[in-house]
Amino acid sequence: MAVLSYVLTRIDLLLYFTVCTVFFLHWIIGSKKSKEKMPPGPKPLPIIGNLNLVDLKKPHESLMELHEKYGKVFTIHFGPKKMVVIAGYSAVKDALVNQADDFGERAQAPLSTLISNEKGIVFSNGELWKAIRRFALSTLRDFGMGKKTIEARIQDELIPLIESFKSHNEKPFDTDLIMNCAVSNVICSIIFGERFEYNDSTFKKLVRILGENEKLFGSPKMMLFNFFPRISSFLGTQKQIVQNYEYLKEFILKRIKYQRQAFDTNAISGYIDAYLLKQEQESAKAETYFDDENLVYSVADLFGAGTETTSTTLRWSILLMIKYPEIQKKVQEEIRTNIKQGQMPTVDDRRKMPYTEAVIHEIQRFANIVPLNVSHTTPSDVYFRGYCIPKGTEVIPFLRSVLYDKTQWETPYQFNPNHFLDSNGKFLKRDAFMPFSAGRRVCVGESLAKMELFLFFTGLLQAFTFYPPPGVSREDITLEPGTGFILFPLPHLVCAKLNY
Repeated sequence: MAVLSYVLTRIDLLLYFTVCTVFFLHWIIGSKKSKEKMPPGPKPLPIIGNLNLVDLKKPHESLMELHEKYGKVFTIHFGPKKMVVIAGYSAVKDALVNQADDFGERAQAPLSTLISNEKGIVFSNGELWKAIRRFALSTLRDFGMGKKTIEARIQDELIPLIESFKSHNEKPFDTDLIMNCAVSNVICSIIFGERFEYNDSTFKKLVRILGENEKLFGSPKMMLFNFFPRISSFLGTQKQIVQNYEYLKEFILKRIKYQRQAFDTNAISGYIDAYLLKQEQESAKAETYFDDENLVYSVADLFGAGTETTSTTLRWSILLMIKYPEIQKKVQEEIRTNIKQGQMPTVDDRRKMPYTEAVIHEIQRFANIVPLNVSHTTPSDVYFRGYCIPKGTEVIPFLRSVLYDKTQWETPYQFNPNHFLDSNGKFLKRDAFMPFSAGRRVCVGESLAKMELFLFFTGLLQAFTFYPPPGVSREDITLEPGTGFILFPLPHLVCAKLNY
């Protein structure tokens, strides 16, 4: 009996130890799982995921509603594609600035991969991206970005733009194509070393297809192509974008061939020449990122980004001045006070024109032209605000939620230049002003765009007073944006009365 009792006691202890071990391991694993949970979000339906909750014509508005319900970090399923949305100023700053390396890679959507081949500046990653971006920034600075030399190019472009507006003799006209051409010419002078005439048929076609692609990129059909590429490819929804992009690439290849034939190391006139020089310098290396393919795609990226975003913002600026003539009048009073008649605005004028600066910043905030940002991805498992975001997850740093963050802006849904003015009427910087994104992937041309916006906007309001066409009242003017990757003003006409 004693032996049996001893054995049973030992078995009890073994069972007790085993049970305790199992519970301990379960607790450890459970604790780990709780730490590695995905962000919350609506429950997905089979096949369509959460598409029943998203208006594909206005995805930014749907995501704002989901942000209100699920918080600053949430998961959403676009069809079978699982994404994480990071919303609100503090969370977006944490992701893009404080954890820049964790969110520094660019997501590869089917459409972007199809047209970019993961080359160039916007859609590349890794060492290739670092090399090409570093070169692009350096070259843009060499050719005047943020300096007096580029200021002169913008001023030179302002002259034909004003003449074009003047030619309409106060009759209604559309600012779309002409504004795109003017802004595009600034980046063209940096890329190609020359500008183009507004009536150049090839140039006009290039500008048109850039605008068309920006609209198509954000269209419901193109979004569905990214979510269901195998099904959507049979419908041919991507064909027009690819066709447009091929036309742009063909134009760039011709320019590269022309500039290669005329290449002179002592006369570097623009980005393409600088790249050809870099190729020459790297020719002895066994491996280099500076091949012709990266040249084509980086030029396409600079050409597209340097045209559409700034020109769209300027079109919003004129529409908003028509909608709010009292603000237009106040800007013009500041212009008359600080810039002599017949004298062109300069970048130095910004320091003494706080109201105009505030209005330009508020235009960018309110217009919110790239609401979804360009998607990022996680290069490894990322721990963020109590959640685990698995490697390779597409992440949307939601810019609209930053520019319309109720904790950062007094009247986020109103056009209000006072957002950028202190109690003494001086210009007030706001940390939540993030129209160019932030962190490693911040827009390469940010300083160029800021300079263009000030000089073009101030120059146009110095020359003209803008008002609606006959029969159109201020109340008739809609600020509802059109559908696209960029939020552009709906088609409209403006009238421009010369101020002198």
